[in-house]
Amino acid sequence: MLYSKMGWAALLVVCLSHPAAFGEDLVEFVNGSTLTGKMLEIRKDAREFDFSSKFGQTAVIRTYPYASVHAVTFNGKRFVLTPKQAMSAGETSTGETTRTPAELRKHIEQVGGTPPDWLASTDMNHPSSLDLDWPLKPSGKWDESKNIGQYIWGRVNPNVSRWKPGIKLVHHVMERHQRNPTLLKRDMEKLGEMYFTLLQDYPRAAYWLQKAKVSATTPTGIHLAECYWRLGSKPMAMDMLKGRSLHLNAIKLLGDMGEVDKAMALTASYANTNSFNEAFLNAGDALRGAGRLDEAIEYYQRVLDINKARNAEYLKRYQARAAESIEAIKLFDKADVSRVADGTYTAHSTGYNGQMDVEVTVADQKIRDVRVTKHSEKQFYSALTDTTTQIIDQQGIQDVDGTSGATITSQAIVSATARALAKGAN
Repeated sequence: MLYSKMGWAALLVVCLSHPAAFGEDLVEFVNGSTLTGKMLEIRKDAREFDFSSKFGQTAVIRTYPYASVHAVTFNGKRFVLTPKQAMSAGETSTGETTRTPAELRKHIEQVGGTPPDWLASTDMNHPSSLDLDWPLKPSGKWDESKNIGQYIWGRVNPNVSRWKPGIKLVHHVMERHQRNPTLLKRDMEKLGEMYFTLLQDYPRAAYWLQKAKVSATTPTGIHLAECYWRLGSKPMAMDMLKGRSLHLNAIKLLGDMGEVDKAMALTASYANTNSFNEAFLNAGDALRGAGRLDEAIEYYQRVLDINKARNAEYLKRYQARAAESIEAIKLFDKADVSRVADGTYTAHSTGYNGQMDVEVTVADQKIRDVRVTKHSEKQFYSALTDTTTQIIDQQGIQDVDGTSGATITSQAIVSATARALAKGAN
């Protein structure tokens, strides 16, 4: 291991005082993925650091625990933080069963039950016009300067710099609602959702979602099941997903966990409901991730064949997603980077809220960069960087997954990347 005598964290603190002298830093995660950008702040006592990476023209700042990082390269020197052989799969988000239920509950209580190191020093920057009483049902027209839920949706989610202040705002409001069980439950559920979707802080997401007693009939309940899986206990995840009335987001999660037959059984339960389009698309994504491509195409094709949705706009989105997913599968061979000429290629696909543009750079038969350059998404922003990082790390599009609920955004990036790579195929 390449440790300096004063320790890697101390060295980084010294180096950070002269950031202009160095190029990009590199983080190597224990799950094999990598990320380039800039180291911003290291908190040795909390065993975590803040890292800034680029998404399009936007800097995305996230906090990473030492336990999830194998090594960092700073100023041309590489420092190992967590030897891979000593890393439990529960910390790598691989989904392997490495923690017993008792161990995982203890882990969630110990880690998730403590505030993140950045919380105390983060200033809330919400408008003073916000109604901090935050009623369950807002009155009047949509007003992001008054209703907290609408403010989070329209101003916090799309703005990385507001993620942490937004989470602190919900913590603050939750303190005001200690004597109102109904509002308190809503606050805890929103807090868990934000830790999950924005920061992918699974211990804290699980802690607050447990406190809110979410059910697997809801999207947040599927988030909780995914937290259990990614934190190292598939049995706890499966126990939560054993009910009969699961939310349709469980289809893709079950597929990611290798339970494809259960995913298909759940899809069948939605076949004659108004949610059949989402169910069939999720089924196609699950089968696609499992390598069962012909079956995946069949489910995507069913969306095109039935040709029905609650309104014309939704039908347009569903059919675009289905058609683009079929196209991506058929382009898998052309999307083989070894067949792609050097260059930068652009393409688009359909996300949750509309068109998503992607730019892919190839050099020396390697995918050097994948950037989402334009989008209209309002949630699951983590997918915008996580999916592109996976594509670069895996040098392809076939084994990319996405967190529960973020499948639409993730698969849109995959489809657009496939289109882009195909343009340069020999």
